[in-house]
Amino acid sequence: MELAHSLLLNEEALAQITEAKRPVFIFEWLRFLDKVLVAANKTDVKEKQKKLVEQLTGLISSSPGPPTRKLLAKNLAALYSIGDTFTVFQTLDKCNDIIRNKDDTAAYLPTKLAAVACVGAFYEKMGRMLGSAFPETVNNLLKSLKSAESQGRSEILMSLQKVLNGLGGAAASSHRDIYKNARSLLTDRSMAVRCAVAKCLLELQNEAVFMWTAELENIATHCFKALENSNYGVRVAVSKLLGTVMATALMPKQATVMRQNVKRATFDEVLELMATGFLRGGSGFLKSGGEMLKVGGSVNREVRVGVTQAYVVFVTTLGGQWLERSFATFLSHVLDLVSHPRATQTHVEAVYSRRCVSFILRATVGSLLGEKAQIAAAKEICQAIGKQMKAVEAVVNDTSGENKSGAADIAASQHVMVCALQELGSLVQSLNATASPLIQEASIGLLETVTSVLLHPSMAARLAAAWCLRCVAVALPFQLTPFLDRCAERLNNLKTSPEAVSGYSFAMAALLGGVHQCPLGIPHAKGKMVVSIAEDLLRTAAQNSRLSLQRTQAGWLLLGALMTLGPSVVRYHLPKMLLLWRNVFPRSLKELEAEKARGDSFTWQVTLEGRAGALCAMRSFVAHCPELLTEDVIRKLMTPIECAMTMMSHIPSVIKAHGAHLKASAAMVRLRLYDILALLPPKTYEGSFNALLRELVAEFTLTDNSANTTTSLLRSLCHYDDSVLLGSWLQETDHKSIEDQLQPNSASGSGALEHDPSSIYLRIPAGEAVPGPLPLGVSVIDASVALFGVVFPHVSYKHRLQMLDHFAECVKQAKGVRQQAVQLNIFTAVLSALKGLAENKSTLGPEEVRKSALTLVMGALDNPNPILRCAAGEALGRMAQVVGEATFIARMAQYSFDKLKSARDVVSRTGHSLALGCLHRYVGGIGSGQHLKTSVSILLALAQDGTSSEVQTWSLHSLALIVDSSGPMYRGYVEPTLSLVLTLLLTVPPSHTEVHQCLGRCLGAIITTVGPELQGNGATISTIRSSCLVGCAITQDHSDSLVQAAAISCLQQLHMFAPRHVNLSSLVPSLCVHLCSSHLLLRRAAVACLRQLAQREAAEVCEYAMSLAKNAGDKENPGTHVNPFAPGVSSRSDIHCRHQGVNITETGLEGLLFGMLDRETDRKLCSDIHDTLGHMLSSLAVEKLSHWLMLCKDVLAASSDMSTATPLSSGKDEESEKKDEMDDDTMFTTLGEEDKSKPFVAPRWATRVFAADCLCRIINLCENADQAHFDLAMARSAKLRNPTNDLLVLHLSDLIRMAFMAATDHSNQLRMAGLQALEDIIKKFASVPEPEFPGHVILEQYQANVGAALRPAFSQDTPSDIIAKACQVCSTWIGSGVVSDLNDLRRVHNLLVSSLDKVQAGKGSSSQLYRESATTMEKLAVLKAWAEVYVVAMNIKKEAESKPKRAMKSTDDDDDDYGTIDELPPDSLITLVQPELPTLSRLWLAALKDYALLTLPAEFASQLPPDGGAFYTPETIDTARLHYRNSWAPILHAVALWLNSTGFTCSESAEAAAIPGLQKRATSVSLNQASGATPSAKSLPEINKDRMHLILGVSIQFLCSPRPEEPIEHVTACLQALHTLLDSPYARIHIAEDQLIGVELLSVLHRLLLTWNPPCVQLLVTGVVQQIVGAAQDYLQEKRNTLNEDDMEKESCPIVGEGGDSGGLVPGKSLVFATMELLMFILVRHMPHLSAKMSDSPSHVATKTRLTEESARLVAATVTILSDLPSLCSPAGCMTILPTILFLIARILKDTAIKSADNQVPPPVSAALQGIKNIVTLSMAKTEDTQKQWTALIRSTLACILEYSQPGVQLLALLVPTLISYLLDENSFASASTASKDLHEFALQNLMHIGPLYPHAFKTVMGAAPELKVRLETAVRASQASKAKAAARQPTPTVHSAPTIKLKTSFF
Repeated sequence: MELAHSLLLNEEALAQITEAKRPVFIFEWLRFLDKVLVAANKTDVKEKQKKLVEQLTGLISSSPGPPTRKLLAKNLAALYSIGDTFTVFQTLDKCNDIIRNKDDTAAYLPTKLAAVACVGAFYEKMGRMLGSAFPETVNNLLKSLKSAESQGRSEILMSLQKVLNGLGGAAASSHRDIYKNARSLLTDRSMAVRCAVAKCLLELQNEAVFMWTAELENIATHCFKALENSNYGVRVAVSKLLGTVMATALMPKQATVMRQNVKRATFDEVLELMATGFLRGGSGFLKSGGEMLKVGGSVNREVRVGVTQAYVVFVTTLGGQWLERSFATFLSHVLDLVSHPRATQTHVEAVYSRRCVSFILRATVGSLLGEKAQIAAAKEICQAIGKQMKAVEAVVNDTSGENKSGAADIAASQHVMVCALQELGSLVQSLNATASPLIQEASIGLLETVTSVLLHPSMAARLAAAWCLRCVAVALPFQLTPFLDRCAERLNNLKTSPEAVSGYSFAMAALLGGVHQCPLGIPHAKGKMVVSIAEDLLRTAAQNSRLSLQRTQAGWLLLGALMTLGPSVVRYHLPKMLLLWRNVFPRSLKELEAEKARGDSFTWQVTLEGRAGALCAMRSFVAHCPELLTEDVIRKLMTPIECAMTMMSHIPSVIKAHGAHLKASAAMVRLRLYDILALLPPKTYEGSFNALLRELVAEFTLTDNSANTTTSLLRSLCHYDDSVLLGSWLQETDHKSIEDQLQPNSASGSGALEHDPSSIYLRIPAGEAVPGPLPLGVSVIDASVALFGVVFPHVSYKHRLQMLDHFAECVKQAKGVRQQAVQLNIFTAVLSALKGLAENKSTLGPEEVRKSALTLVMGALDNPNPILRCAAGEALGRMAQVVGEATFIARMAQYSFDKLKSARDVVSRTGHSLALGCLHRYVGGIGSGQHLKTSVSILLALAQDGTSSEVQTWSLHSLALIVDSSGPMYRGYVEPTLSLVLTLLLTVPPSHTEVHQCLGRCLGAIITTVGPELQGNGATISTIRSSCLVGCAITQDHSDSLVQAAAISCLQQLHMFAPRHVNLSSLVPSLCVHLCSSHLLLRRAAVACLRQLAQREAAEVCEYAMSLAKNAGDKENPGTHVNPFAPGVSSRSDIHCRHQGVNITETGLEGLLFGMLDRETDRKLCSDIHDTLGHMLSSLAVEKLSHWLMLCKDVLAASSDMSTATPLSSGKDEESEKKDEMDDDTMFTTLGEEDKSKPFVAPRWATRVFAADCLCRIINLCENADQAHFDLAMARSAKLRNPTNDLLVLHLSDLIRMAFMAATDHSNQLRMAGLQALEDIIKKFASVPEPEFPGHVILEQYQANVGAALRPAFSQDTPSDIIAKACQVCSTWIGSGVVSDLNDLRRVHNLLVSSLDKVQAGKGSSSQLYRESATTMEKLAVLKAWAEVYVVAMNIKKEAESKPKRAMKSTDDDDDDYGTIDELPPDSLITLVQPELPTLSRLWLAALKDYALLTLPAEFASQLPPDGGAFYTPETIDTARLHYRNSWAPILHAVALWLNSTGFTCSESAEAAAIPGLQKRATSVSLNQASGATPSAKSLPEINKDRMHLILGVSIQFLCSPRPEEPIEHVTACLQALHTLLDSPYARIHIAEDQLIGVELLSVLHRLLLTWNPPCVQLLVTGVVQQIVGAAQDYLQEKRNTLNEDDMEKESCPIVGEGGDSGGLVPGKSLVFATMELLMFILVRHMPHLSAKMSDSPSHVATKTRLTEESARLVAATVTILSDLPSLCSPAGCMTILPTILFLIARILKDTAIKSADNQVPPPVSAALQGIKNIVTLSMAKTEDTQKQWTALIRSTLACILEYSQPGVQLLALLVPTLISYLLDENSFASASTASKDLHEFALQNLMHIGPLYPHAFKTVMGAAPELKVRLETAVRASQASKAKAAARQPTPTVHSAPTIKLKTSFF
């Protein structure tokens, strides 16, 4: 292939390769030329031009294929426009000669087509330069158009389009000729020709005024005819033509109007014309009798669908502003369409027309209008509904009967209502919370209007109104509860009106169904209300026959809707429900017989409706409350279900007796029965299988059904990939909702609410806007097929055989259309059964069952109906999968092989080739390996059958399946397959789009098969790779969107395996163009590909996309200025991509994607866009910070009060200068065009929420990137160093502004995101100092903004989740220490005070809008916020107390005042909190008690208070738990601080008295108190004990096993709470008295350390341990003191402390043991070599490393605690633990005494020396028993330490001062204890020993500290003097000497 890459065609290389490879070689050269000509040097080109022209024109006559001729023409035209143009006319003549040639053979055709293509390309590129030759060219083309075959016709029309495009107005003389010739081809046999004509005429109407004036009506007529029997592509092309012409007629381009005096069409005329097509269809008014008869009275559906699309094109062309201005007229016109009798001749037709009108409204109002305009549109729709309703009421109330046509009016009005209400609902739902003005403005009266329709005589209208209410409630959840109440009240008041009972029950059911979309839910009591209303309706149904039907239906509908609220509500009503269900059905056969004898036809109708309703409610229960389905409940459910099954068999006789009108009700019962059985395990009803299967089979084989109804499930049961054969890819287009009407199965696309009212409360299937259940006839068959699939795997083989034989018999019996219908249903059932078998992993059965199934399936492989063939293939594959035996599979494959070798007809060749593909698909590569070779060779041969494109499509599709399923086994066949694919791509006419789609699939499958090998450099791999790239290039350039989408996914695969070989510089711009395609599938593919590219190479992707924006203007018209948004100029030059690259502006690809989020509704597409933007953000946001912040800001700035955003560019002046250069065409743009120059609409709320989330992500990304982002001084200096440096802190004002805009928006989701962003900003920037004002932080200047952002969140009507978030932000803000102004602080503080009042209001007081747990969430959030503020306040107070007081004079002295003016006094925060403390402490304790109860394991559920806790109700316990889990930790910390500060002296009664006037309910939330008890019932000590137990219990329970996802703040808060608590004397005594609590706590802390590594946690743990040990020490000291007071001198005092006499410590009971265990764990974690086990392990390497600062602090803290432990022991106990402790301390000292750079003493060293000192000065050594052991231990320890100190001055510097500190001076020596004296002696001797040993070091140390020297000298003197006197002295009690080494670090 490399040989092809040269400017001139390498003819030698071409001659050497085989014939087959030449076309590829030539194509590759043309591709290279295409790239190179643009970039080449002009002189080079001119030198070689002559030769190049020869080579290229030579190729014209070499029969090039379609892609080759396209490229060839492009290159020739490019060559002339770059080089010299003098030979262009010769070349043009050559082409014209070829076109004139009379040779009509197939062989000459490619040459002719190539010449035609060249002519088109010349004119397109050079336009008016060739003006002189154009009349001849056009005539020539038109002449050959008459005689050409279809390929020629489309090619000529495309060329004409290009000629027109290139010449513009200059071609006016030929316009009429072209129009006349093209017009008649609109009804051409070939669909491709129709598309080409439409595109050609679309080009023509740009200049030909007559088309949209005199010829307007004819154009419309021709378009309607073109839509008859059209396919999707034709509908899109023709509707574009029709819509555009109509729009131009209404608003012509000014330039053309000025040139010719034109009469413009009026709005009414245009709409009238469009309506004709919608209502009459194609040929109705063309007066040709024959056709009239053919069409009959009915409207042609294809025409209606096409015209519907044309309406959308029409409005889109005129633009959003036009729609805003003319909406009222347009709305009334569109609604009139659906009230016209022709549009609603039958029910299904009426539904179809409604669907079309809804589509028109959704596609225009939904996407062209901004939020403000949408609100205005909603008002208009409201008025239209009101007007209709008034007319209806007039007819209903007109008793005189004068209005004869009244009934017809009502029937027509129902359809208008449905369309209007659905659009209103969709509008409100898409506006979400921004729709609140609609509800709040009384003048609109939206609610009154919609609820008035609930009384409409027609059920469809009532259901639509109910649905609309559901939409409003979901958008504005605060309306949900009031709506429910209002409906309930009206239902009670209007019980006697059948319409009211029906309408209001619909509304309530719809609202209940919407609850699951509202996270805050509804109050629990509403469930009870619904049950009582439903019960009442069912009970009173029999009282009044006029109402019995409605009441029965309404009652069951409400109960079914109730089930959607889920188990937490239904649990309470289940017993009652089971009873109701049991009573609806007869108990026994006897009762059933009696029933049959009794009733008349009306009672039977009510009975059947009632039973259907009951079954429907059951089904809803089973579907929504699976947790409640115990064995017992299922058994109780089965009773009525079995009765229903028995009743089924008796129904036919009832219908016989009472009339056929009962059939529908009976069918409804069957539908409900099938539905519920499909949800229950088949085992539960296996006894009834026989009867059930008889019913099911009769149902779908249409035994008792004279209509030929077919199921709608077949497509969904066939494989998704087969969509190319079934055409079901239409499901993935933007027109899905109307295209469905044209699908072949029964009633396809005619879903409507009135077919099944229960769907009003069910969840809507993903991707649908409104639920659309199919008509009953189809639904029943669907349900029977689905249930058949569930039951079949559980049926015996005998019955399976009987059924399969019966199916064959049924097919044989039926004839004609009926046979097709029966067959379709049977196949769907068989597929459903096979799928069930596969899912159950069971087999099909013995030989005879298989044989029967096989006969059935094989017969259908030759069926003329493609859908049946497809189903048969699928069934065959599934059978192979379930049977799974090689011989069986071989037999099936062989059968198809034989068939394919002999068969010549298209049907069997397609069917059997698919069979091969399906076999491989389901058995996989291994199972069908031996058939691979044969299958591939047969399919490759079939794929070359040029006579039938259908055979090619099916065989290529099967080939793709085989490549996919064979995996690596296919590797051997890759080359032949690839070469075939390339050959076909180069030769198959582009109009056979399905073949090209399948070729694309094959290519993709091959790329996946070769996989990562594609990176290789070997010769074969290079060839394969370049072939794949050529294939991608051809498909990319195809005109069909699906083929382009396939090309994109191929390139995506290639990029995954061989990224280096995919050229992003050309791929990315083409993807960007596709983002604006009108085809959903293409947009999806483009975004999916961008998502993958952005993951790896986001920067490159953005860069290449930007290149598109730069080139947008210069490509087409070098002289004119192209507005970046206007499709004006460039859309003419390239109709195919309607925004050729014009969609990218300076905001780049990111901006375009943000814009798409506003327009796209497809879920998959939007989530891919989110991901793509996410990937781009992660890799680029930090580098291009300003750009991304601007993007987010622009999106967020579109707050809802702007109707349309102005373009983001600021280049206003440039625009005005460029005006002069424009030519007349573009200067006179009308409103229609101008409209497009603005972005479509201001960003919608969902996009704004996404932008706010992006903001938070950007802040987090910056945090991980560089500290300078959060340091203003650093940022400023970085900016000075390099102006391109962009740091977040410099954008702080923007960040605050964005968060503010979001936090104060209408939309609740956006407010949440805004508050979250605000919290992030406060947290990250709170401590950033302001360099210019030392002592201040930068956030101070934004205090007012933050306050203003928070205030709206505390208004009365704010939802709980927002208040909860706002409280969180408040506490973060107050606690951040930023607020320097007392008034600002007070403002925010008042917000919290106001919410505290709400909390005090108790449980049931406020009018409840949401579920009780929402209140729980809100109240706990308030308490948590207060707790956090209190914790901060106490910390500030504590710090202020520990700081030395500043001199008082600063307040009087003016000079010093400057620094203190802004600072808050340290106690100001606590003074703000103080007044609320009595209330708060009570509420906090209550919340903790609730939390403690809620954390009990499930088996203690019975101990929970029956009426809930202080803040939760028993019904919402599960959701409440989560809220408690989020807020308990700060509350616990606050309670501990409070108890510590009040010293446990407040009793409950005092607190309760402090808050007078509270409700009784709230006061009784005090701890451990029954609701009625009086607060003073307990004494203070009891209360305190309870509080201690509560706090310790909660802490221990949590610390035992904190969940890994628990935030670390909870762990730290809990530990801090314990630490604080143990500061208070009461708590210390409490924990020391009962040693087990301490031990328990220590073991829990030990467990905590095992799972939580962070140093902060470990430090806090050591702090708590120190507190526990300290408490025990104090307690023991106290005990010892009381003992010692009696007799200090007696040696016989009882032994106090652990270890007693023996010295033994009991694990599990001993505090000391537990402490040592925990401390040892910490030490070994930081210094592993301390443990023998660790240091012996092979992985351990003994090295002396420096500890990190945190580790050093930890080790120091543990050493300090270790040295305190001996004081807890008895002397004997002391001796047990001392060796360990001293060993550890000595080792630590040795390991940590490493010289540091700054000569600072490491904390562990000072702690160790201090510890030794503590141990040495213990008074324990007094007892004689231990004296010797004690002294020996101390001596050996010190000796050890001295030994370590051999080398170091460092250690000496530590040791000498320590030893000197143990020396006593003369005065104290006398009164010292023995131990102290021993120590003194020991120290002195050691010093005397060390001095001479290290004279130099000793001198250095002594010199550094003169006071040491003095002390030593004194001691030496004194020692010498006192030697004589010493013996006479008596020992006296100890006095501790103060240590001289102070610890350097404070640990807490």
